[in-house]
Amino acid sequence: MYTLLHGFYKYFTQKDEYCVVILGLDNAGKTTYLEAAKTKFTRNYKGLNPTKITTTVGLNIGTIDVQGVRLNFWDLGGQQELQSLWDKYYQESHGVIYVIDSNDRERMDESKIIFDKMIKNELLSGVPLLILANKQDLPDVMGVREIKPVFQQAGALIGRRDCLTIPVSALTGEGVDEGIKWLVEAIKRHALVRPPREND
Repeated sequence: MYTLLHGFYKYFTQKDEYCVVILGLDNAGKTTYLEAAKTKFTRNYKGLNPTKITTTVGLNIGTIDVQGVRLNFWDLGGQQELQSLWDKYYQESHGVIYVIDSNDRERMDESKIIFDKMIKNELLSGVPLLILANKQDLPDVMGVREIKPVFQQAGALIGRRDCLTIPVSALTGEGVDEGIKWLVEAIKRHALVRPPREND
C-alpha cells in the first residue's frame, strides 16, 4: 500500500526537468546571474555575496523551480581553456543563456566569435536562446540596441529558434525574472522536439 501511495505522491508532485547551459566569456557575470535567479525563485535562499563570487573554474550547478518545471543550470567557466568543454553539455541542454558583459567593449569581438562557434553546433539546433546584455547597472555600458545587431549577424545560424535579447543587471537582479520566465515558456514550446529529462 505504501508503494502505491508513494507512487501517486511522486506522480502528482514531480516536475518536468530541463537543463540550461549558461555560457559567455569569463567575468561576464554568469555566476552572479545564476545566484540572482536562485535568490529570486527559491524561497529562503540567501545568495552568495557578489563580492565573494570568483571566476568559475569548471562549472557551477544550480536548480530552481518555476512555473511548474524544474530548471537545472550548468554555469560553465568562460576561460578560453574551458570553452572546449562546453559542447559536452549541449546534447542534454533544453535552453541556452548567453551572457555578455555590456561594459567590456574590448572583448565584444571575442564574445561574438565564441557565440558563433557555440550557435553553429548541431547539438544546439533549435534550442531556445536567451541573450543577456549584463551589467546594465554600470554607467556608459553598451545597450541592447548596440549589442543586438552585433549578435544578429549570426541570424542564419540562430535560425527559427526562440531567441530573446534583454538588458539585465545580475548584480541588482533587474531583468532576471523576465528572462527566466521567457526561457521557461520557450523550453515548454520546444518540449516536443527536446522532451524533459527523465526522472528516476
